[in-house]
Amino acid sequence: MSAQTTLNALGEATAPSRARIALRVLAAISFCHFLNDMMQSVIPAIYPILKTAYRLNFGQIGLITLTTQLTASLLQPLIGLYTDRRPLPYSLAVGMGATLAGLVLLSLAPTFGMILAAVALVGVGSSVFHPESSRVARMASGGQHGFAQSLFQVGGNAGSSLGPLLAAFIVLPNGQRSIAWFSAAALLGIVVLSRVGTWYKARRSTLTKVKSLSPEMHARLSSAKVALALAILIVLMFSKFFYLSSLSSYYTFFLMSKFHVSVRTAQIYLFVFLGAVATGTIVGGPVGDRIGRKYVIWWSILGIFPFTVMLPYVSLFWTGLLSVMIGLVLASAFSAIVVYAQDLMPGKVGTVSGLFFGLAFGLGGIGAALLGRLADSTSIDFVYRICSFLPAIGLLAAFLPNLESHKAN
Repeated sequence: MSAQTTLNALGEATAPSRARIALRVLAAISFCHFLNDMMQSVIPAIYPILKTAYRLNFGQIGLITLTTQLTASLLQPLIGLYTDRRPLPYSLAVGMGATLAGLVLLSLAPTFGMILAAVALVGVGSSVFHPESSRVARMASGGQHGFAQSLFQVGGNAGSSLGPLLAAFIVLPNGQRSIAWFSAAALLGIVVLSRVGTWYKARRSTLTKVKSLSPEMHARLSSAKVALALAILIVLMFSKFFYLSSLSSYYTFFLMSKFHVSVRTAQIYLFVFLGAVATGTIVGGPVGDRIGRKYVIWWSILGIFPFTVMLPYVSLFWTGLLSVMIGLVLASAFSAIVVYAQDLMPGKVGTVSGLFFGLAFGLGGIGAALLGRLADSTSIDFVYRICSFLPAIGLLAAFLPNLESHKAN
């Protein structure tokens, strides 16, 4: 019996039930991503509160983001590399526990130093959560890797968009201590992730057997071409996340400074922008499955260039509208980049996921810190004028190899 025949025999009888279970697991991991990123996004949403309460400057605000993002970015590739060799199904629940501890500490933090320690714990939670949860999403994809990655990420982006709204209507009226209320979401996440970990553990031996029987379907590229493609992806990540950081960290300050809106109104605008990001995320994966991920990466980054150039010079109405367009188009890039990199380096899902999620956090954190310093020495308006040219780097995506054509060969 051939390997493919054996593989078919293994899956034929129970394929429908396995598909239903896998879809439920994919929905569960996306829901937990929603909870994780919702709790994380409360942190930048309360920057105006922290800035006033602790008399912080923009540089210190950037340092809070840098601490959160670097804690996550430095650990994620290492965790991904380790779990490629020794998967840890229940590490997902452990990571959510670190986030819970960070939120409770943040609600009680008496000093700026304790705030940094609290957000570092939240960063550790994300560093544990993202590599293994991305692996679970791929395991439950049924071969539709782009769709699975998009569904997984849209959960996170939806959570990120909800955070500012919850901060506006919960934390603003009730004060910093009300951040502890979000620990209930972390507890729910721990329960759900424990059940996902049980499914993951039970499926490991079957997945290993299927993997050993499956024919190689990945791109056949030389080491030099793989290295070049990875270098281009990293530069594109820089473009995407530096610009995204300018909006996620400083959009509220930009609106309050330029248009003199209230904190609550600015947070609602931030919610609308992040909602557009969540909506756009679901598009990139399925479209990449159909037409190729290279083209999604190319147009999603370069495609926002006209909008970013106009953004610093228009009215409040057009600022809101352009931010929605930017969020919708730019968001489609990340799921396509992650799956493209996973296809580029088959068998290293954890390492690749950890590297690129780590880059996302790290570049966002560095961008927030540098842009905060730049805003202190110049102005928020100047920051947005400079950042408007970052999407032009998307032209480099033209040099990425087309992996689909290599698979066919």
